Amino acid sequence: MTDAAFENAIRVDMAMGGSTNTVLHIPAIAKEAGIEIDVDLFDKISRETPHLCSIIPAGPNEMADVDDAGGIPAVLNRLKDMIKDSPTVNGKSITQIAEEGEVLDGDVIRTPDNPYHAEGGIAVLKGNIANSAIIKQTAVEKAMRVLSGPAKVFYSEKDLLDAIETKTITEGDVLVLPFQGPAGAPGMPEMLTPTDAIKGAGYKKVALITDGRFSGATTGPCLGHVEMEAYNGGPIGAIKDGDIIEIDIPNRKLNVKLSDAEIKERLKNAQIPERKTTPCLDSAFREPRVDCR
Repeated sequence: MTDAAFENAIRVDMAMGGSTNTVLHIPAIAKEAGIEIDVDLFDKISRETPHLCSIIPAGPNEMADVDDAGGIPAVLNRLKDMIKDSPTVNGKSITQIAEEGEVLDGDVIRTPDNPYHAEGGIAVLKGNIANSAIIKQTAVEKAMRVLSGPAKVFYSEKDLLDAIETKTITEGDVLVLPFQGPAGAPGMPEMLTPTDAIKGAGYKKVALITDGRFSGATTGPCLGHVEMEAYNGGPIGAIKDGDIIEIDIPNRKLNVKLSDAEIKERLKNAQIPERKTTPCLDSAFREPRVDCR
């Protein structure tokens, strides 16, 4: 596989407003092919690529509607001026497939000059909370693209869900769920349940930040994949209740109103929450790799 093939895959995902999991999967596949892909490439391509397909839950259409409208070849056809030539498994080049693609519904798969959004699905935010954090920006209402609010910190998914159920979360809060990354959880579990619970409880102005992961079903200002993760000393682990967090999607910023010295001092005293894990998980994620079969 070539660099171009992976760039094309990212561009299609951006045009379709696809999953934040792409930022995990594509670099992992590329690495197997000996190609390194940095998270900044996702943001670069997203800034260049219009959002052409609005799919549930962020939009009105289903994947079946995209298929009926011509499928991926039709999406490629809309993007043909941006696609780089590359071979594919069916023997045709990707540019040939793009040329042959036919759009059967111009609202399900829009033209680049009439997109649902000017930019693609994913944005990469940076600041004193994270070297990088991923958000599905096409699923965020315009009014929530720039916001600030007090942090409410939870150290388990259950505690966060209990707070939603007991209504101890208020509009304007920024929920922080650290220690959910590859090492800290362990295993980087998907945080789809909390995002669904926030939406299901009727909150309109509540954000969520976590070093866990999300998926294409995420809606609202939910920032995941925070790197460095809390377990490895990332500053997300320094945040406390009441700290003011600022989220600015257009300018790609994610910050907490703390000085570098305050963050450093807090991290000295940060306590890693205990996790009930099997010996196999303990060995696999927190110690040198072992064969757990």
